[in-house]
Amino acid sequence: MRTFDLAIVGGGLAGCSTALHARRKGASVLLLERGRCGGQASGVNYGGVRQQGRAAFELPLARRSRSIWGDLQSLIGSDCEFLATGHLKLARNDADMTELVAHQALLKTHGIHVDILDRSDLRRRYSYIAPGYAGASLCAEDGQANPRLVAPAFARAARSLGADIREQSPVEGIQVNDQEFLITLANDPLPVKARRLVNTAGAWGATIANHLGDQVNEYVMAPNMAVTEPIAPLIGPNLGICGGDIYIRQTPHGSVIFGSGLGDADRDRLRARPKADVTMNAARAAIKMVPELANVLLLRSWTGIEGRMSDGLPVVGPSDRIAGLFHAFGFSGHGFQLGPAVGAVLAELCLDGSSPTPLKGLSISRFAQRATTAGADRPANHS
Repeated sequence: MRTFDLAIVGGGLAGCSTALHARRKGASVLLLERGRCGGQASGVNYGGVRQQGRAAFELPLARRSRSIWGDLQSLIGSDCEFLATGHLKLARNDADMTELVAHQALLKTHGIHVDILDRSDLRRRYSYIAPGYAGASLCAEDGQANPRLVAPAFARAARSLGADIREQSPVEGIQVNDQEFLITLANDPLPVKARRLVNTAGAWGATIANHLGDQVNEYVMAPNMAVTEPIAPLIGPNLGICGGDIYIRQTPHGSVIFGSGLGDADRDRLRARPKADVTMNAARAAIKMVPELANVLLLRSWTGIEGRMSDGLPVVGPSDRIAGLFHAFGFSGHGFQLGPAVGAVLAELCLDGSSPTPLKGLSISRFAQRATTAGADRPANHS
């Protein structure tokens, strides 16, 4: 029976990044993924790489992650189509503008610069956006990437350094024995041992946490996405809106990706599907924001299963009950940008015992005093 320094359950971006950063520190690493790396939320999301619009507790991770995104080519051998196109958040009214100015001050304390644009600045610089908005904030260093490429690229880089990356390897059971984790696999008669266990199992992260004694509720969501035919360059920065859930970006190949609302997710059956009416409403919202999209052909829609915490913030950090156990799940629809840094921080916590990146407000212990009975404080299922 082989013993690893680190076993990771879940091959999304956070898990694959953890594998890579742990190998770079010289640890022996096993990553177990039930399907394919990046096959769930990490590979089917919108692809936005943004720092602005985040809660204060996420900003240290977001800031560190942005530096990793800018260095992907040298780190993993691919830029994964990352481009710093900018992120433009539109204000509907004066109250939204006040909110953007307050958020600008918060971002500044984390070294993140945004420009506030008034109504005339917005119309002058982005004439393709419908009139009527009060202004916007622009974070120029935010951008986009291709989510289908990123987690697999991190997995390949980790494997090239000697990590044992096992896809199509469902975990059947986990036991804690003598401060080691004994992991049994559904398709391998030989169990494995690990001195530390990292739970990056996405929408199934709470299932593992609860099994090991960290009781927490995790819900599911299925962000409804769509993509158009390629068109001539039109949209520069990613577009979002205060108080709204429509988000739009144009890929380097010309296709326009947009999302709004939720599809259906069945966590137990591993199935998710978009909804036609939600897609049509999203298309209307996209056209309302960018009128020139009115005659563009819609090619397809999709969704995926994502985990959501009741407060909309992920769980990242060590267990407060089990030594050697670390969690990163429940990213609530906005974990793609954070993934590279989450892996770096988890590797540091596992192998160094600490990280220079603070995780205040993200610990699983914040749920310790909350009721865990079925249905208690169940949130509305929206992004």
